[in-house]
Amino acid sequence: MLRLSAPPPGGRRKRREPWQAQACVRGSGGPGGGCCRCSRLGAAPTPEREGGGGWCSRCRPAAGSAPWPSSARSRGGGPTRPSTASTLDKEVPAKRSKTNGSEPHQTGLPKKPPPNGAGETVVFNMVVEVPRWSNAKMEIATKELLNPIKQDIKRGKLRYVANIFPHKGYIWNYGALPQTWEDPHHKDKDTGCCGDNDPIDVCEIGTKVHSLGEIVQVKVLGVMALIDEGETDWKIIAISVDDPEAQKIHDIDDVKKHKPGYLEATVEWFRFYKVPDDKPENQFAFNGEFKDKDFAVEIIKSTHEYWKALLHKKADRGAIKCMNVLVHDSPFCCSEEDARLIVQSTPPPVRGDSVSAEVDVWHFLNK
Repeated sequence: MLRLSAPPPGGRRKRREPWQAQACVRGSGGPGGGCCRCSRLGAAPTPEREGGGGWCSRCRPAAGSAPWPSSARSRGGGPTRPSTASTLDKEVPAKRSKTNGSEPHQTGLPKKPPPNGAGETVVFNMVVEVPRWSNAKMEIATKELLNPIKQDIKRGKLRYVANIFPHKGYIWNYGALPQTWEDPHHKDKDTGCCGDNDPIDVCEIGTKVHSLGEIVQVKVLGVMALIDEGETDWKIIAISVDDPEAQKIHDIDDVKKHKPGYLEATVEWFRFYKVPDDKPENQFAFNGEFKDKDFAVEIIKSTHEYWKALLHKKADRGAIKCMNVLVHDSPFCCSEEDARLIVQSTPPPVRGDSVSAEVDVWHFLNK
C-alpha cells in the first residue's frame, strides 16, 4: 500500500500507512526558502522550514518515509467508513527518497531528550487507530501484508471495548508511534516483562476528536507501564502540537495541573477495561505511577532500535510482515509496483452488519 501524496495546505489530510511511517520529526524551524511541496502545488510557500528537510511545518507530516496508505477496512465484514476507504486503496504517491532508517533527518529521533520548556521541540508522528469516545478496537495489523488498520477479532466476533461507568469508549485519541516495536523477546529491566510485539501505544489527550488513520503531530508528556497479561505495554501520554492547550502542557506534571483527574481516569480505564470480558484486572509497573517526558523519550528511542533490528532481520519477527518500499537496505524492501499490486488485489470495502446495541451498554463495577 503506497504512501499518499500530501494535499494542498488547508485541505483534508489523507490517511497513510501506519507502522512503517515516519516516526517523528525534529521541529527546529527557521527562515529559508519556500516549502518544496507547497510550491509544487502552487500554494503560497511559508518561510518556516524543518531543519535540513526543506518542508514547511504544515507539509512536514507527509514528508516521512511511510510507504503505504491504510485500507482501514474491518475484518469479518464489520462496519467501516466506505466513503473514505474506497477512495484510498488505489492512491499512488510521488516518488520518495529511500532511507536505511538510521539517518537523523529520516527517523527524526533525538540524540538526547529535549530540554524542558525551552529550546528545540521534539515532535512525533502518531497514527490514530481509535478516535476518542469510540468503541471499535481498531489496530495496525502487523501480521498482514503492508499493515493495514483493521478491527480486531476475538472468538470470531469484531472486538469493541466495553463502557465502564462513567466512561464511554476510549477516553483519548488512541494510536501508535510508527517505526517502533516492543520486542517480545526482550525483558525490560524496569518492568521485568517482555514487550507485547506491537508498535508503542499513544494516548493523545488534546481537545479535538481525531479521525481513524489520521497522522497527528504530538509532543510526548510522559509514559505509564501497563502489564497486560504478563507483557510490557507502554502507554505514551502525548498532546497534539496544534491543541489550544499545547503551549502550557509540556510534561506529565502539567497534565496533572491543567487536566485534573485525567491521569487517574487513565489508570482506572486500563485497569478495568477487560473485566467485563471476564478477564482479571490489569497490573502496572511503578505502582501505576507515570514517568516524565525524558523517561518516555528514552523508551521510544529503545523501541525504535528494536524496530530497526526487526526491519534488518536482526530480531525474530515471528508472523510480522515487514514488507516496505523505502527502507532500501532492508531485505523486506519491495518495489512500489509490487506494493501497488497488493493494494489493488484487496477486496473493496463493504458495509457490514449493524453494530449491536450491546456496544453502548454501561458496565458498573465494584472498584
